[in-house]
Amino acid sequence: MAFVKRGGERRFDGMNCARLLFLVLVLVLAPTSPLSAELLAGVAKVDITDRSVPVNDPCFAKVLALKRGDATAVLVTVDAVAIGGIGRIGDGFLAGLRAALQKDAGIAPSSLVVNASHCHGIVRADLGPLVIDAAKQALKNLVPVRAGTGVGVEKRISENRRLNMKDGSEVDMRRAYSMPRDEDVADVGPIDPQVGVLRLDRADGSPLAVVYQFACHPIMNPPGKGSSADYPGFASKVIEQALGDGAMAFFVQGCGGDINPLRYKETSRPADAEPLGSMLGATVLATAREIETKADAVLNVLNEAVAVPRATDYEKRIAAIEAEQKKLLGALKPTNINFKSFLPLLLEHKMWPEFPSHHAQSYLHDQSLARKPIPQLDADNRAGVEAYLQNIQIMEQLTRLNTNLALLKMHLAQTKAAPKPVIDAEVCGLRVGDFKLVTFPGEVTVQVGLGIKKAAGDPHAFVSGYTNGYIYYTPTAVQRRNTGYAQEDCDSLVAPEWQAVFEKKALDVLRGL
Repeated sequence: MAFVKRGGERRFDGMNCARLLFLVLVLVLAPTSPLSAELLAGVAKVDITDRSVPVNDPCFAKVLALKRGDATAVLVTVDAVAIGGIGRIGDGFLAGLRAALQKDAGIAPSSLVVNASHCHGIVRADLGPLVIDAAKQALKNLVPVRAGTGVGVEKRISENRRLNMKDGSEVDMRRAYSMPRDEDVADVGPIDPQVGVLRLDRADGSPLAVVYQFACHPIMNPPGKGSSADYPGFASKVIEQALGDGAMAFFVQGCGGDINPLRYKETSRPADAEPLGSMLGATVLATAREIETKADAVLNVLNEAVAVPRATDYEKRIAAIEAEQKKLLGALKPTNINFKSFLPLLLEHKMWPEFPSHHAQSYLHDQSLARKPIPQLDADNRAGVEAYLQNIQIMEQLTRLNTNLALLKMHLAQTKAAPKPVIDAEVCGLRVGDFKLVTFPGEVTVQVGLGIKKAAGDPHAFVSGYTNGYIYYTPTAVQRRNTGYAQEDCDSLVAPEWQAVFEKKALDVLRGL
């Protein structure tokens, strides 16, 4: 009741009472503010491995559902090569997942962030319903959580696969073709050793989830070993076993478009992703243990459309490669030897350049008689070896050109069939506490990510490709104009100007979080 005192007498004031009642109703009936609500999280995972093919280790789809007040975000990480475009996951997967969650759980399509690890594991063709069920389960598993963010450093497991050549061009390292000559290499590109870590603890302090973001192609296990989630699968296994309590590890691929596993081209020992994953997992654990989690962390998710320009120079680049092929073919030299005779001759002339074909005694004997057949034989063989070596180098160059020419021709056909000169893509933003993530559907190369993080000036801002779709490689503008023909600039749909468009949008999204 509200009273006023008049002349020593307390009387009921109906107007003040009405105001007080109105204020109480506003406080009781007003929707809960996201700033005052607690952060909730739920996790679930499903095995999506295709067991009809040889399997080295399993592939999973994992779901992290997040809710605070009216804000909801669903992060899905998939051990697969891409979300649509290539591989087993079809182009309709993302739309189907969004439609199901919107219909059955009221989740807005813009709240969904789906990242592919880019491992080359073979997943089930029917994984769509499996991921939908896992997402629904994660939403049912929501519990109050505390959140914290940290940054680790892992320099031991990755290397840049692009080589800066002395002639100003760039080439890349792939198992599809050979390395260039050592004497032609000037420098190598950078890596991003940063590991972004988000830790989520239950109210009792036990770990619920660890999200970790790192940039590197998961391609260390060759196909001959069987389907594999590669190093992220082993890293997550290490993390989950160490944390226990049903904690789940979520790997988010960064800007690994031109980053390979360390010693990817090594031929002296079998390729093995497990040691790399174990090292990354140990780094994540060490980082997570130093993180202090707090209640009531901010939750925000953004999704903005961006149109990046398509490439228009395919015909020009194809013509340049074909001209180079013709030039190289014309440079092949006739030679009297084949590989069977080349190899022993090469060893003889490299090991004993003065007396390659006979003992010194034979040379001296013929010299004393003014005979020159052995020196002439050596000269002929030396010329044959040099010609054969040059032909091998030409073969290696042609292999590189042929492989990348096929990519250019494929994308030329795709571009001609495209309905418009731009590619529509999603730029997603996710914030959980201090952890901020901005994403793009391309295979973003590392310097793009490094540049955005530097411009953002936020130690807890991270950049990921391979998310909410797939539009092939998205290299820097400089890489895209490369005259050396590497996969990142040939297996690409975008014009060089795409980089500026994305960078501006990415920074806008990070600021919006």
